[in-house]
Amino acid sequence: MNYTLNQLNIFLKVVQNESITKAAQELFLSQPAVSIQLKNFQDQFDIPLTQVVNRKLFVTDFGREVALTAEKILNEVNEMNFKTAIFKGKISGTLKVSVVSTGKYVIPYFLSDFLQKYPDIDLQLDVSNKSKITSDLINNTVDVSLLSTLPESLNVERISLMSNSLHLVSGRPMPNIKSIKNLPDDLPFIFREEGSATRKAMEDYVQKNGLSVNKKLVLTSNEAVKQAVMANIGISIMPIIGIRNELKTGQLFSLPLEGLPILSEWNLVWIKGKRMFPAAQAFVDYLMAEKQSIIQNHFAWADEYSAVQN
Repeated sequence: MNYTLNQLNIFLKVVQNESITKAAQELFLSQPAVSIQLKNFQDQFDIPLTQVVNRKLFVTDFGREVALTAEKILNEVNEMNFKTAIFKGKISGTLKVSVVSTGKYVIPYFLSDFLQKYPDIDLQLDVSNKSKITSDLINNTVDVSLLSTLPESLNVERISLMSNSLHLVSGRPMPNIKSIKNLPDDLPFIFREEGSATRKAMEDYVQKNGLSVNKKLVLTSNEAVKQAVMANIGISIMPIIGIRNELKTGQLFSLPLEGLPILSEWNLVWIKGKRMFPAAQAFVDYLMAEKQSIIQNHFAWADEYSAVQN
């Protein structure tokens, strides 16, 4: 056999996507180029790696076994490249990070100095909801993900970064509301979409306190929720990390009611046992060494909002 690392990588992408077209898009290659390399790779085996039925590509059982071996080989090569890069003092490659939508207020501060330290690393950052992030981890399409609640169905490794404080906010002060039970029955609650960790936290809080939500609105981004609350359309539970300026300017008001704020943690996670690419391993090592100074420099202000009401 005389296959190349490039062929192994292309075949692995085809298997992961079960599509030549999608694999070509991820590899920034033309579809014919991927098809040619896939054929050249297949010619080295007497057993089919893939089959096409009704114009749809299927990976055979043998093909999946070969893909597992290909992944191990590529991981070993990447490990060797990583050690070489460290020895030479130069690391390159692509860092693929996915974050939940509210994580966009957090992750830039943990990336900024890292990307300056390693200018040859390219960043791919995907912002989505928790359901999509969990899917990314399962399908191994990202290196690491930033989540405020850990996916129960996955065995992951993590770095705990900082606290995540969720507040019930309104667009106007409510000095007469002394208890969560005193909220007007007709006051609309603004929720995030299904699959959002913030929505889950809000639903849990509503259920725990036996609240009646007679008017419910659903919006699909944290920014849309913030604008709606500022416009006095309703109230919502939001992470403090994304509303600091609005609280300072009096555009939003945190309601200091019992059981609030809701506290969780921001975690950088990856599948347990995952072999990291050089850029991802460098990022994990960097955060382990620098996270405390980053938090102190950029997020110390959040501590004043973290006291839970009794």
